Amino acid sequence: MYDIAVRIVTEGWQVLGQMAPYLLLGFLVAGALSVCVSPAWVERHLGGRGLGPVLKASLFGVPLPLCSCGVIPVSASIYRHGASRAATTSFLLSTPQTGVDSIAVTYALLGPVFAIFRPLAALITGFVGGGLVQLFGDSGRTNGANEPKPPTCTDACCTGDHEQSMFLRILRYGLVTLPRDIGLALLLGILIAGAIAALVPQDSLNAYIGGGLLSILLMMVVGVPIYVCATASVPIAAGFMHMGASLGAALAFLIAGPATNAATFTTIWKVLGQRTAILYLTTVAASAVACGLLLDWLVPTAQAVLPTLGSHMHGVSESGWLYDAGAIVLLAVLALSYWATGRHKSTAEHADEGHSDAGVSSPDQRVELLVSGMTCSHCAESVRRALYECKGVESARVSLQDRRAVVTGGDLDRERLAAVVTELGYTVDPSSGMEACAAP
Repeated sequence: MYDIAVRIVTEGWQVLGQMAPYLLLGFLVAGALSVCVSPAWVERHLGGRGLGPVLKASLFGVPLPLCSCGVIPVSASIYRHGASRAATTSFLLSTPQTGVDSIAVTYALLGPVFAIFRPLAALITGFVGGGLVQLFGDSGRTNGANEPKPPTCTDACCTGDHEQSMFLRILRYGLVTLPRDIGLALLLGILIAGAIAALVPQDSLNAYIGGGLLSILLMMVVGVPIYVCATASVPIAAGFMHMGASLGAALAFLIAGPATNAATFTTIWKVLGQRTAILYLTTVAASAVACGLLLDWLVPTAQAVLPTLGSHMHGVSESGWLYDAGAIVLLAVLALSYWATGRHKSTAEHADEGHSDAGVSSPDQRVELLVSGMTCSHCAESVRRALYECKGVESARVSLQDRRAVVTGGDLDRERLAAVVTELGYTVDPSSGMEACAAP
């Protein structure tokens, strides 16, 4: 048993070392994107009809570091802010499949061909799915059809009015917020990959998942029920390739896994409509099969031009002090992110510190909502932004750890506050309510 544990840890450490330099770079680029590309800017470009917004939504989604859970509230938000149903679907399809951090890890573990093809597959999937919704999706808007468009968000998240410098905000998101959101899932994926490499003989399942339509369907079925982000799924895919999975079969897993989960489907069904939800699942399945078959067909030609994929897969003796140092730094970053979480209850709450009650009329009402379903900082920030746009709100604080949203202001409508949170795909405990604020 001890020898088995040592082999698993050794293989996992090698995977961690190979990923570390690329993942750390991806974290920093993701931080820059999160600061320089505001949610409000994205929302402004996804309205209107036609295929233009659909293509832009898919392009926007490819590099954004949003996981399968974080993309849900962002998509619901852009839909509430005027994005078309087709553009929202396109964004939902392309975003969770990739991200700059995920692409970097894909290059590290699966090679350059895969790293190029994967974001292209996400782009195509988003465009095709959005186009299908444009042609055959539900007509009209399912929520707020007779309601006026909500006011433009003037909070710091949209205006860029932050007290911290841009450089510090990039570092905070890239080295604290994002690692904290995906850290546990990433380490679990690395552990699974190490266990597969240590316990399962190489190419042992090649006869079943080594190529062809059946192998792609099998890997797609494996990926559908797994709730895993795009980055954490890469080491698991590398483990499947160790067992003999073809590149196309591994790609089918990487498409189906991050893009499908119960929360996503439920939100699409409720917010965008039943027909859109069915078209979404159909697009994921068709794209996984088509792109998987295409990649298996292209690989022989690509390998003649680009370096072989095997030279980037874990299990190859490519260790050394650089990989060990990278692994140590990455673990330190993950540890720092959780330490910082202990000091700041959530990114959303930290961002709201600049909005004190000073200079604002004394609020006479306080609403506390218990929110279920928030899983990352993007969820908390989306809830906070939605609450700020409601009438009478002067302060909104959202704690990811406590699953609690506290809103203060005047003339507050608790039912409306709960409704905007529910529209994002979350559940509000009906027992939470409203109370009067103490006089200053």
